[in-house]
Amino acid sequence: SEGRWDEFSAQNLANMAWAYTTAQETRHSLLRGIADAAIKKHDEFTHQGFSNLLWAYAAAGHPHQRLFSALAPSVAEVLDTCNGQSLANIAWAFAVSNVNDELLFSDRFVDVCSSKIDEFNSEGLCQLHQWNIWRAEIGSDKVLPPMIAKKCYTQFTSQPLQGSNLQSDAMKVLTSMDLHPIEEVQTESGYCLDFVVNVDGEELGIEVDGPHHFVGRDPTGSTLLKRRHVENVDRIPIISLPYWE
Repeated sequence: SEGRWDEFSAQNLANMAWAYTTAQETRHSLLRGIADAAIKKHDEFTHQGFSNLLWAYAAAGHPHQRLFSALAPSVAEVLDTCNGQSLANIAWAFAVSNVNDELLFSDRFVDVCSSKIDEFNSEGLCQLHQWNIWRAEIGSDKVLPPMIAKKCYTQFTSQPLQGSNLQSDAMKVLTSMDLHPIEEVQTESGYCLDFVVNVDGEELGIEVDGPHHFVGRDPTGSTLLKRRHVENVDRIPIISLPYWE
């Protein structure tokens, strides 16, 4: 069916992309086919369709930039119909894709998010915080109002820490190398690094990346976004220790 994507409705395309990403399938040709068909049907998506489709590409670690660029004007047209979850998914997905569209992310986007902030659940507030970090990353002045930014930051930094056996093993190795690792370090932007070490006067972040950080051997969108933000905004280089090494 990979050659017949044009026969599917916009909603079906969004549902399939969401389903494959949720199942952690890594079929690049399938995602390319859905993207090409979705671009042709850009004016047929609901806000939920856009939300599911764009989240799927971002979460899978395949932020198809041509897709995001092509859909952005149509997403802008349905902003007022979006609920909190759709706004959060759209904001986060564009942050992962690193595609800035000034028509979509104007003062109006900030106003819509602000007016519906009570609809955002804890995950949505975290996604909106990452969108706000992205605005700083690209030097945009279209950012969340201070009170809402603080609300999102507080939620983002209050997530429970999840240690692992891999992290414990890494701690032993780093300690044996006389690197004096500091564990669970929160950066200025709010991310938590597994370890920070000092090498020749430079801080390095070390992330012990378990299976949930990958789809196959490709980093997920969340993993890519964290690495990018810590390196570009917090100015801390990241070394990844994947679970298979």
